[in-house]
Amino acid sequence: MKVLIAYEGSECSDAAIVDLPRAGLPAAGVTVVLSVAETSPQLAAAPYGALVSGPGMYVPQSVDEALAGGHHLEDAQNFAAQAANRLRADFPGWHITTEAWVDSAAAAIIRKARAWRPDLIVVGSHGRSGMTRMMLGSVSCDVLHHVDCSVRISRHRLHSQKRPIRLLVGVDGSTNAAAAVEAVAVRSWPAGTEARVVGVMDTRIALAAATTLEGAIPLAIEEQSRDRIARAVHDAAEMLAKSGLCTKSVVLTGEPAEAILAEAENWASDCIFVGARGLNGVERVLLGSVSTSVASHAQCSVEIVR
Repeated sequence: MKVLIAYEGSECSDAAIVDLPRAGLPAAGVTVVLSVAETSPQLAAAPYGALVSGPGMYVPQSVDEALAGGHHLEDAQNFAAQAANRLRADFPGWHITTEAWVDSAAAAIIRKARAWRPDLIVVGSHGRSGMTRMMLGSVSCDVLHHVDCSVRISRHRLHSQKRPIRLLVGVDGSTNAAAAVEAVAVRSWPAGTEARVVGVMDTRIALAAATTLEGAIPLAIEEQSRDRIARAVHDAAEMLAKSGLCTKSVVLTGEPAEAILAEAENWASDCIFVGARGLNGVERVLLGSVSTSVASHAQCSVEIVR
């Protein structure tokens, strides 16, 4: 497994490191810890030159301009090294390297992801300027919408070390939701880890049908949708139970993102897994509305699976 971890020394970056041992990741993997010395938008759009100053240090071709602007490339490298040392203690079987870039944070992560093609990107929910907000920070939001691999938005919860891990998995019968279930099933979870599979009967389906058919709400549409959700929930729960997780399932009614978020909060989930797009989404890189809302508003970690 290839994992790209963005780290810049903030509280949320620290949360991502603390949270990672509870992500079910394999004992062996290849990991790059990326730290970024922020720069101007003009330089962020510039092409990159060769390595400078040492292995794993990247700057735009306008090297003099970047360094003269007071960008702390060595500080970024130190941040990455600190995070790598912490990770080596938790993941002794991982091959971990570090990189420091002069760039905008989002641009560097996206560039590295497109070049290296990791299986998973790990970012904190906010950077140094936005640690207290509920909404997703601009860097994590940009990364989430512009890469084509899975992304973990880490929000560490203080209680999570004191009880078994709790995973909430949202399903809707789509291929992306199935990928989220599979991602959970193949991970290496500690004994006692709990999974809750949640399917949501979307009330907007009935509303759309009523609007389209001049007030006549065809029961067949609702029944078909409910049956599809029920089958998806059953199949997902069966797969997760076979993988050794303590699994329960529930079918809710409401707006999917709101229902998933409420269930995750009521159950005190450690992480929510959802597919990047649902049944109503066009197959493209951009995120669907449900996954975007869950990633933005959750109070726990979220993995958006592609």
